[in-house]
Amino acid sequence: MEESNNYGHQHPLLLILNQDQLIHNQSGVTHCSRCGEEVSVPCFCCAEHCGFYLHKVCAEATLELNHPFHLGHPLVLMENPPYSSHLRCVCDFCDKTCKKFIYHCSCGLDFHIKCALFTFNIAENNLKELDHFALQLPLISTENGDEELEDVSKCFGCWEPLANYAHFSPDCRFNLHEKCAKLPFKLNHKCHHKHPLTLQFNSERLSCKICQVTRRRGFVYGCSPCKLVVHIECVSESLDLVVEDKRHEHPFTLLLRGSSFICDACGIEGSCASYICCTCNIMVHKKCTSLPRIIKSKWHDHRLFHKYFLRREDFRVLDCIMCNCEVSTEYGSYYCSECDVIFHVNCAMKNKNSYEIVENEDEESADVSAITKVLEWNDAGEATVIEHITHIHHLTLSDGVGEYDNKCCDGCLLPISDSFYYCTQCDFFLHKVCVELPKVKQVWYHPCQASLVLTSNELFRCVACGYLSKAFAYKCEECKIRTCLRCIIALTPGAHTCVGHKHPVFLYIECRGRCVACGRNDIKELLCCKDCDSSLCHKCFSLPITFQHKSDEHLLSLTYHDDNSYSESHFCDVCEERRDPNLWFYHCATCDTSAHVNCVLGKHPFLKPGNIIKLRKHIHEHPVTVVKKIYYHLNCGKCGKPCLDLALECSGCNFIVHAECPQ
Repeated sequence: MEESNNYGHQHPLLLILNQDQLIHNQSGVTHCSRCGEEVSVPCFCCAEHCGFYLHKVCAEATLELNHPFHLGHPLVLMENPPYSSHLRCVCDFCDKTCKKFIYHCSCGLDFHIKCALFTFNIAENNLKELDHFALQLPLISTENGDEELEDVSKCFGCWEPLANYAHFSPDCRFNLHEKCAKLPFKLNHKCHHKHPLTLQFNSERLSCKICQVTRRRGFVYGCSPCKLVVHIECVSESLDLVVEDKRHEHPFTLLLRGSSFICDACGIEGSCASYICCTCNIMVHKKCTSLPRIIKSKWHDHRLFHKYFLRREDFRVLDCIMCNCEVSTEYGSYYCSECDVIFHVNCAMKNKNSYEIVENEDEESADVSAITKVLEWNDAGEATVIEHITHIHHLTLSDGVGEYDNKCCDGCLLPISDSFYYCTQCDFFLHKVCVELPKVKQVWYHPCQASLVLTSNELFRCVACGYLSKAFAYKCEECKIRTCLRCIIALTPGAHTCVGHKHPVFLYIECRGRCVACGRNDIKELLCCKDCDSSLCHKCFSLPITFQHKSDEHLLSLTYHDDNSYSESHFCDVCEERRDPNLWFYHCATCDTSAHVNCVLGKHPFLKPGNIIKLRKHIHEHPVTVVKKIYYHLNCGKCGKPCLDLALECSGCNFIVHAECPQ
């Protein structure tokens, strides 16, 4: 033990060379005050025993490090990350959070002290600190015993799994393939004849010239003058010259060339390295040699098939239903063989959690058929009398919308419009489109892997719009949450017809902006028009076109712009507050009544008076009826406050509660 300078500490420091001389805290672990890692010898400790420790390498770290893997700028040692407190600083080598004392570069690279010095030693071919560590296999047993093994980490150099390679595992917790620890600093490669490639960090976040994948962390071989990088595994001599994959009937052969190409599998430009199938006369990216032929996507109810070349005349619309941009039939795409739907390959494969690969092509698809039984047909081939699983009586087809203008569909609880089915024995109606709904639905926004199943006759709160409803819903059998039909329709990708707008609108999940209907800003997942500056949130898109309110004997109509020039007329006739004439509102032309949307709809617009609901037994044992209390009010049996509007009432025992109280 010898005394040293204090390296900025207020007390003298002692150099410790023997592990037994370390004085640990109560937890038995001592950490370096710079890098935060557990202390091991050689290290410095405070002579006054105040708990200050430094690894010797951390104490002697230079203020500026000219790193051979990053020659453009020096790495500067900083006590704290140079970012706002809410931004997390992550090491570009080990991918873990940097909290203090980091090496930082003005181009955005950040490294722990030990990561910067460790990679510096690799660059200088100084591997002495690794010499005493045995090569280990990074495999552990799974729950099934020793028959199956899984990888526990990835190599910090190439970020490939370690499972098939021996690796270094020093006390500082670095994982490296042996081959990655001994990479040559410079090499010539046939993918870039102009200059040699040098080992470096991918500071500009460039995509690999061979595989086209962008990887921020780890080592790459690069040519700085040409702005080019190649992953270290892609320049390996073991790079496959011939690839055989059961997803394509012929083998692919590697072709390295200097010019760019358009991948026939996905339609995206590639450069330098391509794989060709001479039999099919196609050229593809390395990653596209193993594209799955069939996938199940949460963006569509049917299975999707990959095909290289489709006929344009087979599709009415060639817009990708995810990004709403046109798909070129000259290149590969995913399509539905049952309906007019097409996807860009990169859109369909963008999120790994939104699809699953169908390995068995003979596997039957999920039951997406409508849950109806047809009893009678007309000459035009339409089902005129049906049985529907949600109703006990037969339903009859009608197009007499005017006869039932005050009725709403029991499926979506929107006003009756277009063709619909009705019950001749009771007050039950279903839009034709609601009758034809699939039993099972895939939705892109639901996090569970399970499909959603159509349900009815349940009181629920929609996870998307927040309204209470007893309409049809799609329910996740895994997490039990429900989504109402209006939100299912609004959040379904593809073109939508919007009443009050002459152009179709499309769902853009990454779009943020202002809703023209309600005026709210910074809304995501908007339905936007391609032809004009108009966007809607999904709740406003789903608003009822007409609605009955107790303030007016007529149906109020949804209106999209108030062209009345008199500012004093822009008031709500329900709450008597001012209205914004540019926002949507409900209006009665006969009575000249105008009102805010929320004032007309109220709290529970999608509970239909007369609906019978079964509550949980601990709330009430008898079925209750949805009632609308307009002229007299009783106090809620649960919260004690008056039931001013919709309530749940049991006529047999004078029980009444607010609609939301049983939730």
